Amino acid sequence: MKTSRILEYLDLLFPNPKCELTYFNDYSLLMAIVLSAQCTDKRVNMVTPIIFAKYKDLEALKNANLEDLENIIRPVGSFRKKASYLKDIAIILVDEYNGVVPKDQRVLETFPGVGRKTANVFLSEFYNYPAIAVDTHVERVSKRLKLAYNNDSVVKVEEKLMKKFPKDKWAKLHLQLVLFGRYYCKALKPECDTCRLKDLCRGNKNERIRR
Repeated sequence: MKTSRILEYLDLLFPNPKCELTYFNDYSLLMAIVLSAQCTDKRVNMVTPIIFAKYKDLEALKNANLEDLENIIRPVGSFRKKASYLKDIAIILVDEYNGVVPKDQRVLETFPGVGRKTANVFLSEFYNYPAIAVDTHVERVSKRLKLAYNNDSVVKVEEKLMKKFPKDKWAKLHLQLVLFGRYYCKALKPECDTCRLKDLCRGNKNERIRR
C-alpha cells in the first residue's frame, strides 16, 4: 500500500526524528513554537537561548519589559506581536496554571499566539500525544504525495492524514514529514531524482488535481 511505502521510506530517512527547536522544559518549547511561526527553526534557536538566559523563569518573563523582549525577538519577525504573546503566555501560566503548560489542546488554543498547529506540535513533542500538526512542510509533502488535494485546507489535510495512518504513528510521522519537506521534498528544487516516492508524486507526473 502507498501509506506503507511512505512510512518505510520515512523510517529509512529519519529512523529517530527529533524536533529541531531548542528547548529545556514545557513552556520554553511552547514559546519556541510560537516564535517559529513564519520563521525557520534555525533563526528561532538563535534567540531563545538569549530569552531564557535573561528571563530565567516564568515569573521573570511575566514581568519582562516588553520593549526589551521585542529587541531580543526582533530577528524572528513580527517581533512586537510575538513578544506580546510570550509575555501574555507567561502571565497566564503563572496566574492560572501554576507554571505548568496544560495538556489540553482546546485550552492551549485559547492562549495568545497558539493555534491548532502550535498546540498539536507542542502536545506531540512534549507529551508524545498522538497528533499530526500540519505546517507548511507537512502540507506540501501531503499534497505532492496525493495524500490530500491541492485545495484542501490544513485542517482537511490533518484529517486525511489521521485517517490514512495508524494513530500510534502520528507523532513520529509529523516529525518525519517536517524533516522530509525541509531537506528533501523542498518547496524549491526538491530532490526528486533520488526520491523513492517520485512515482507517487503529483508534481512528478504533472497531473491535474482531481476532486
